[in-house]
Amino acid sequence: MLILGDAHAADPNRRTALLSAYDAANAEVACQLGDLEWYDLPVETWFVAGNNEDFDVIDAIRHDAERSDVINAHLLASTSVELEGLRVAGLSGNHAPTQYDLPRSELEGDRRRHFTRTDVERLAGIEGVDVLLTHEAPTGLLSYGYDPGCEHINELLDATDPDLCLVGHHHRHREAEIRGCRVVSLAPVWERYYTLDPTALTLESYETPD
Repeated sequence: MLILGDAHAADPNRRTALLSAYDAANAEVACQLGDLEWYDLPVETWFVAGNNEDFDVIDAIRHDAERSDVINAHLLASTSVELEGLRVAGLSGNHAPTQYDLPRSELEGDRRRHFTRTDVERLAGIEGVDVLLTHEAPTGLLSYGYDPGCEHINELLDATDPDLCLVGHHHRHREAEIRGCRVVSLAPVWERYYTLDPTALTLESYETPD
């Protein structure tokens, strides 16, 4: 299974890197951790939305509206899917305290990038999660002289009890065990791509070809 960090593929050079990673991995299915920004993909890909997306496209995918520019792109928005024997669940968006308690219907424009309390609670109710995908990191994973993590992700680790949590957004590879779960922040696609062994849940990293 191909695993991809942030892509920012609205940029043509970043898009070339994204497609190079697909070509190099030659996988039948992929998961991506947000800031995708390009939704015409070579293989079936399940992704969480990041804070940089075309939010009109994201809304269309949320509502199952057909668009000619969405091919093989499937949004995990407090939902889950069975992939290669794994239950993979995902939380789309990033955290904004001022928006967290609002209903999604009141998030407008770029504010559609955020997740809400309802999103977190809906995901927390999913059982049997093996792999959790989030754009935001939990606390305890990264440090910039302060901890940029979000406690709501820690709450989801407690509630869903995954074996593995994969994180985007920060454009750097970091690993930690948090709440009994292996948590990995992924490098961006233009630097590295990853493969996941669904049986052993081992993650291998490869340099993305030019």
